[in-house]
Amino acid sequence: MIRGIGFLLLIFSLGLSSCSTETGFYAENTFSSDLPLATERNVSPERITYSSTISNLVSTFPKFKNVAVNNQVRELKQNLTNYLYAIQTSNAKEKKKSLKSFEDNYKSIQKLRKHLKSDDDQVLNRYLVKIKTNVSLLEAVEKSESQTTISSN
Repeated sequence: MIRGIGFLLLIFSLGLSSCSTETGFYAENTFSSDLPLATERNVSPERITYSSTISNLVSTFPKFKNVAVNNQVRELKQNLTNYLYAIQTSNAKEKKKSLKSFEDNYKSIQKLRKHLKSDDDQVLNRYLVKIKTNVSLLEAVEKSESQTTISSN
C-alpha cells in the first residue's frame, strides 16, 4: 500500500515538474510581431504563392552524396532565405545582393551536376527548375507592383 502511494506521489510530482517546463513553449514569439502581416501590406496573392513555394522548396531540398554539391546547395538555400527576407522587409539593396549570390550558386551547381548519378541529377534539376521559375515569377510580380505604384503616384 505504501509503495502504491509512493509511486502515485512520484508520478504526480513528475507531472507537476513537466508542466512547469512546458510553459516555455507557450511564450509569445516576438519575431512574428516585428513584421506586418501580408494582408496589412497589401501583398498580392501571387507574391505570397511564389514566396511560399520557394520557402517550401528550400526546406525540403534533398542532400546528395557529393559534398561540393551539398555545400553549394547550402549556400543557395541561405541566399534564397535572405532574398525572401529582403523582399518581406522591402530591403532593395539586400534583395539585389542575395539575388546575385543565388544566381552565382545556381551556376556553380549547374557545373557540378555532371558529377552526380543520373537519378540525383534529375532530382536536383527538378528542384532548381522550380526554384528558378518561382524566383523569376516573383521578380515579375515585384516589377509589376513597383510599376503600378509609380504610375498611380
